[in-house]
Amino acid sequence: MTTQEPAVTKTLASMCGVGSCPTVYGTDSDTVVVQGYEMTGEKAGVEVPDGERLVEIPVEVLLAAADEIRKQA
Repeated sequence: MTTQEPAVTKTLASMCGVGSCPTVYGTDSDTVVVQGYEMTGEKAGVEVPDGERLVEIPVEVLLAAADEIRKQA
């Protein structure tokens, strides 16, 4: 990973196009940024280190993002 924060460059998949719903974005660093519903590590049954967060998104959004990434490869 780079030390500079990546810039979001495109929407890969979304439940509503863009905005306030689960969305997967592509960045200029060949990574993705995920917007979803926050979930605690306790609720998920996993340990979440400082600086990280869990988010929940529908599987269909993740699969649509994966399809979009494959098209661009």
